[in-house]
Amino acid sequence: MNNLLTDIAGVRVGHADDAALASGVSAVIFDRPAVAAMDVRGGGPGTREGALLDLANTVEKIDAIALAGGSAFGLEAGGGVQAWLAEQGRGFAVRGAIIPIVPGAICFDLLNGGNKKWGRFAPYRDLGFVAAAAASTTFALGSVGAGLGALTANLKGGLGSASARTDNGVKVAALAVVNAVGTVTVGDGPWFWAAPFEIDGEYGGRGLPGSFTPDMLKMRIKGGPAATSVESTTLAVVVTDANLTKPQAMRLAMIAQTGFARAIYPVHAPMDGDVVFAAATGEKPIDPLVGLTELGMVAANVVSRAIARGVFAATALPFPGALPAWRDRFG
Repeated sequence: MNNLLTDIAGVRVGHADDAALASGVSAVIFDRPAVAAMDVRGGGPGTREGALLDLANTVEKIDAIALAGGSAFGLEAGGGVQAWLAEQGRGFAVRGAIIPIVPGAICFDLLNGGNKKWGRFAPYRDLGFVAAAAASTTFALGSVGAGLGALTANLKGGLGSASARTDNGVKVAALAVVNAVGTVTVGDGPWFWAAPFEIDGEYGGRGLPGSFTPDMLKMRIKGGPAATSVESTTLAVVVTDANLTKPQAMRLAMIAQTGFARAIYPVHAPMDGDVVFAAATGEKPIDPLVGLTELGMVAANVVSRAIARGVFAATALPFPGALPAWRDRFG
């Protein structure tokens, strides 16, 4: 176990980003189609192929997931990932046609200091292709890919990942892009809200403060009262090697959203676009009641850890007035 999404066999992750743009794309590639569903809790989401993942609709399995910055412009990243998959002959067969199935979601990073004057067409489709082609079982965390331009209310955001096993040996892992309207740390200190779930000092080992003051519990959000519904999002992909149906994957996504509440304060606000994708590779049987409940419980913990790791690993953007990274402030 490498504490990464790719601890699930048959899953690879690739990044592509542009330092001047201060934005990028991350692609999650499944070597074989995976059962998938999606749960949306934020008030300002931006998604691709979201309707396809509805339980009433036909397609049950997906080939990849595209995560990107760029707000609505970033939805084109899915087309780049789709193009790469098409070159590999991957996709959903409709008589003689093959259509790669690539849901996706975006976060707003258009005001982070990067040069977004890209001309007629945004670069996200090309970045999506490069990210898919770069997909590997090892990948970087922090200010990379879709997390390059991510910010929270008080610190640089980023891309994080974590993994775990249930008591029955079922693996579950998460990847998170943390661009939240709220904070991932307590007050102005070094403590992560997700501290109770930390393993082996993976985000600094600072624990929680000895007590909580009223100031620590005050609301800290991007832009204060002026925050808008398109400025912030946390995106998560949860993957398990359990054998799940599409409705069970939906339930896993719903339970995993609990991890957002354990790691971000406040969360699921009108200004957030919070989305969780859940996918299952189908390797291991699982009890549909107790087993799925345990899997969701562990998945929520893993999501909270991935969120904290994304901020812990981030580096500040090289622009005047840029938010500091956690390590800039706390070492």
